[in-house]
Amino acid sequence: MSQWLTEQLQNAHDETFRLFQAKLIPNIDPDIIIGVKTPRLKEIAKEFRNHPDAENFLGELPHSTLEENLVHSRLIMNIRKYDECLAETDRFLPYVDNWAVCDTLNPAALSKAPERLITDIRRWISDDKVYTIRFGIGMCMRYYLDNLFKEEYPELVMNVTNEDYYVQMMQAWYFATALAKQYPSVIPYLEQTKLPPWVHNKTIQKAVESYRITPEKKEYLKSLRIRKGK
Repeated sequence: MSQWLTEQLQNAHDETFRLFQAKLIPNIDPDIIIGVKTPRLKEIAKEFRNHPDAENFLGELPHSTLEENLVHSRLIMNIRKYDECLAETDRFLPYVDNWAVCDTLNPAALSKAPERLITDIRRWISDDKVYTIRFGIGMCMRYYLDNLFKEEYPELVMNVTNEDYYVQMMQAWYFATALAKQYPSVIPYLEQTKLPPWVHNKTIQKAVESYRITPEKKEYLKSLRIRKGK
């Protein structure tokens, strides 16, 4: 572990923010949260990427704090070559244990080869680890709902059978975003109740909260809610 990084993170400790984060990420031990606000964390990660300890740090898994994992994800996002970025992403994913780190990880290098990335997304979504699956769905949502969209991609996300809360929440987020971007292709998933009931209703909730969906569509979506007892 880098003494420089440890000192920088500890010096940025904010107890109020630590307690706030602990409430947002209830599935991890609050004792592993230092409490570093995001702007300062970004500054530390930016400074650290050129530090002599940075390369070794990537190989020092698992880390002992939330913030170290967040710095790790930002170091990966600075890697420009696909193969190197993919290798570091694959090495890191088994150690990701919460939504905050998972959703921060967004390596731009991977998006530059979409024909390769979708193959890796299929592999991640088929994994048995909760946050690897969530990461795969998130990447599919980020990069394949616009000009790269294909009808088979919502099917891919729908077929995820892991019932963990953080997987199903990402499924709902995916379909709510898909309703905003690919409505004609995605609305049948709700009309035909293809999704698990919780994902179905959470999708509608998130879509109704979205500013990207028209009031008329929101009213229709509300009518598609699955009522208890049905």
